[in-house]
Amino acid sequence: MTETNTRTTSRIDLQLIATMVEPGARVLDVGCGDGELLALLAREHQVDARGVELSQEGVNACVRRGLSVVQGDADEDLDDYPDDAFDYVILSQTIQATRSPKQVLQQMRRIGRRLIVSFPNFGNWKVRLQLLVNGRMPMTETLGDSWYDTPNIHLCTVRDFVSLCEELDLTIDRTLALTGSRVTAVANPGPRANLLAEQAMFLLSRKPVQSG
Repeated sequence: MTETNTRTTSRIDLQLIATMVEPGARVLDVGCGDGELLALLAREHQVDARGVELSQEGVNACVRRGLSVVQGDADEDLDDYPDDAFDYVILSQTIQATRSPKQVLQQMRRIGRRLIVSFPNFGNWKVRLQLLVNGRMPMTETLGDSWYDTPNIHLCTVRDFVSLCEELDLTIDRTLALTGSRVTAVANPGPRANLLAEQAMFLLSRKPVQSG
């Protein structure tokens, strides 16, 4: 495991995602919000940046940045894209808000050569402790909404996500565990990462087809 300390920002994960993307790549950001990540990638990596965003406010913000973004739903509209349309498909802090996370990942796998997915880790020790002590749905820095007011409908842990990747024949090429301003590169995302990570980030690719 390799640890680094970075400057604390509201979305340090976006800076880390940018380091995973090759310059000049074709990129689709699913749930791109106000376009902060797409703008960063276009500016610093000269990517062919495209986005899908559900909210009209987000789409408007992206348009003001000069970005190519369409209004759409990750659960319904990814099947409009052809196979292998992108080098990278990104789902940043969004998978837990989708209705069908498995189907969304399947579509991403179909249209993208590589996937980047980040999410708040519900297996973090602070979450477990709040549930144990208070017996109520936890609220943390990465899970800041009350249970009745949250957009998150499919929270998962690092172990849950690793299992889903195995089920979908996705190879985990790189894993980062984020805890505050600390970023840890995880060689094997197991129990330790599941316990300590507040957020997790995965770089994924399709498993090669076995010839036979």
